[in-house]
Amino acid sequence: MIKVGIIGATGYAGNELVRILMNHPEAEVIWYGSKSYEGQKYADVYRNMFEITDDICKGDDLDKLSEDADVIFTATPQGFLAGILTDSVLDKTKIIDLSADFRLKDVSVYEEWYKIEHKRPDLLPEAVYGLCEINRGLINKDTRLIANPGCYTTTSILALFPAVKEGLIDTASIIIDAKSGTSGAGRGAKTDNLFCEVNESIKPYGVGTHRHTPEIEEQLGYAKGDDIKLIFTPHLVPMERGILVTAYADLKPGTDEKAIRAAYSKYYEDERFVRLLESGVYPQTRFTKCSNYVDVNVQIEPRTGRLIAMATLDNLIKGAAGQAVQNMNILFGLPEETGLEAVPVIM
Repeated sequence: MIKVGIIGATGYAGNELVRILMNHPEAEVIWYGSKSYEGQKYADVYRNMFEITDDICKGDDLDKLSEDADVIFTATPQGFLAGILTDSVLDKTKIIDLSADFRLKDVSVYEEWYKIEHKRPDLLPEAVYGLCEINRGLINKDTRLIANPGCYTTTSILALFPAVKEGLIDTASIIIDAKSGTSGAGRGAKTDNLFCEVNESIKPYGVGTHRHTPEIEEQLGYAKGDDIKLIFTPHLVPMERGILVTAYADLKPGTDEKAIRAAYSKYYEDERFVRLLESGVYPQTRFTKCSNYVDVNVQIEPRTGRLIAMATLDNLIKGAAGQAVQNMNILFGLPEETGLEAVPVIM
């Protein structure tokens, strides 16, 4: 049985980790870490856990937790893990970090976009970017630190990866339009996220400045084998969860729909959690809700010769907790789908 600790267990992603791991046949949660609710019963914070767990929330003592846990998930704010992670912790346990602290390889890019000093840049080369469908070959029993991708990033990369990898589009023309439910902003109380502020409205935010931009550029740049610059604009929509990405790019001359679909089939037809939809069927957030699935489709706009690539996922599952568990499964040699086979909830 894999002994699991969670730091940040009372955030939205943390609660999803708990929920998923409760039904995981090979994992046991031994630490519900929450500095805000330390000493309180976890089921008093999340009543969905009433009579399921009687455990008490503990603090964020990574050193103590590393003595007992086989793996620690850190669903914490940016800068937290990098500020406390020690070599002795990594010598004793494995870390799957849901923050952005170890996603970007260039520390100067991290500090520019996140406006904080990175405390452990020496660990960046070691950290594996855990987008399972692309980097699973980099994860093995000796991996100590996994940087779990962001929700917008996972959706955007999976929407475009085959087209970029196969050289079918002009990457300088990429424009990504993304929309997310309010849970993507976290559980903290913010005026902009109050019901009356978001209901019956939609708004762009982080225009030209969103922190997931360099993450998308870096990972698609690896696929291309060269630097990429793109436009990424997120929008907040009045729903609880889900992300929809619609991305646009100019096709390379001679590229037709048959070539595009062949490329996407090449990379995704054997993927357990990426569903390439039939031609003319478009992704909808409700069909991936509360699941680890990603629905993807592509279409060529014939008048302009542009690719339209679409993808949707649940931002708290495949965009956070589900992907983290998928990474854990790979890390410990389990089938990737272990504990993650929940069918999407459409109501």
